[in-house]
Amino acid sequence: QVQLVESGGGLVQTGGSLRLSCAASGSIVGINVLGWYRQAPGKQRELVADITRGGSTKYADSIKGRFTISRDNAKNTVYLQMNSLIPEDTAVYYCNSRDIWLRQAWGQGTQVTVSS
Repeated sequence: QVQLVESGGGLVQTGGSLRLSCAASGSIVGINVLGWYRQAPGKQRELVADITRGGSTKYADSIKGRFTISRDNAKNTVYLQMNSLIPEDTAVYYCNSRDIWLRQAWGQGTQVTVSS
């Protein structure tokens, strides 16, 4: 099994920045995609961004130009740099992994709150 541990959430004012980190451990052989999802109260969980082992990225339209995803394959860690945060970014952010057999794992989630 893969274990994902997130860190870096918190409270920030509009226009501020946060950096989320997620470290993968356990059965990490075969992990291809690492990503971030978020879920706001009363809404469905949605993809924020993901990145393949080779470095290909995908972003949600709502955060393009403000968030940057990156990964360190040697450390089995994925990062999400979030700039120009707005209240609509308030959500629980979840780390996700997907391996070459399409098995998925989720982190426990980290709260991000942006005050107006």
